[in-house]
Amino acid sequence: MQAGRSLAFGATVFSVLMRRAVAMARRGDWPAAEAIGSVMLDYDSRYRRRMVLDCNDIGQVLLDLPATVMLAGGDGLKLTDGNWLAVISAPEDLLEVRLSDFDQLLRVVWHLGNHHCPTDIKADRIRVRNDHVIAAMLQGQGCKPVPVAAPFNPEKGSYHHHSTAPDHDKN
Repeated sequence: MQAGRSLAFGATVFSVLMRRAVAMARRGDWPAAEAIGSVMLDYDSRYRRRMVLDCNDIGQVLLDLPATVMLAGGDGLKLTDGNWLAVISAPEDLLEVRLSDFDQLLRVVWHLGNHHCPTDIKADRIRVRNDHVIAAMLQGQGCKPVPVAAPFNPEKGSYHHHSTAPDHDKN
């Protein structure tokens, strides 16, 4: 960049030279078989509007959406050239608890909510981020948390007003 040019000018040049993803579509609403590449993102990185994505197949792409959205595994990002990029939920370090006793499950979920702990709730298990304090709390509730590496898709809070994504990850 030349001396005297503003940072805004540099950002404009950067966004013009780089491929841009300017729209998104949910799983099933875009031609996934035609994706020219993919990007693997952890949970925190999937809630964005604008950022540089390091894609697995096509290099860097500028995510440049009109509004912040919560991306999910299986969603598609449409590039300005009409091509598509697949979103993959990255595996994260989690604790998994499987409970068959419904009363115990309710108590555990209540305690996780009381700790404001993002929780991925499925019919046969719950998952939380791997944290020694939460692990001790779960053990104190009679659970046996097991470390796993899996995509993290916690429930949206009742006051969550952002774009929501359906749960697409089966892991």
